[in-house]
Amino acid sequence: MNASEIRTVGTQAELREIVKEPPQPIWDKDIARIDEHARTIIAHSPFVLLATSNSDGTCDVSPRGDPAGSVLVLDDHRLALADRPGNHRLDSLRNVLDNPHVGLLFIVPGMNETLRVNGRATLVSDAPFFDDLVVQGKRPRLAVLVEVEELYMHCAKAFLRSSLWKPETWPDRKSLPTLGRIAKDQLGLKGVSAKELDAGLDLDAETNRY
Repeated sequence: MNASEIRTVGTQAELREIVKEPPQPIWDKDIARIDEHARTIIAHSPFVLLATSNSDGTCDVSPRGDPAGSVLVLDDHRLALADRPGNHRLDSLRNVLDNPHVGLLFIVPGMNETLRVNGRATLVSDAPFFDDLVVQGKRPRLAVLVEVEELYMHCAKAFLRSSLWKPETWPDRKSLPTLGRIAKDQLGLKGVSAKELDAGLDLDAETNRY
């Protein structure tokens, strides 16, 4: 395939020639506040995706996982999530300092619908609510405070198409490379085996979660 065979879309008008405008209720579903239903979903979500971008528009999406209920709803327009130990790259947090606009996707296991939240983020190094972010006795060093500007539900189609919650569709984990294997090959690591890398990564994941 060469570039001449790829037909691109370059304007909003061209896009709407292909996909027509949705009915007005689809636009109106954004409530821009954390209502009782959003609170319930956030309280039951152990996994959220955090989307950020830097000042030049370079994007990043980071998975965030904690026991369900760990994302705090402070009021109808603010929520907070802890930053847990990671690889110290701080991609998301550096992006927030450059560009406060963030997107969140809350996922609840077994639920096909997701909750989408967009807003403006601030990095916080301490606040009274940090006491409520403690997990396994560990208090986070940083948290992301999000002022909600958009909030709405996303339909089930993506999860239904992917059969994400059906274990019978999942691949055999042994058919996929381990993280140690991937790291060794992608980084060209010498003098260490994939098995040794996996052992170290497994130990870190087990002992350095919080």
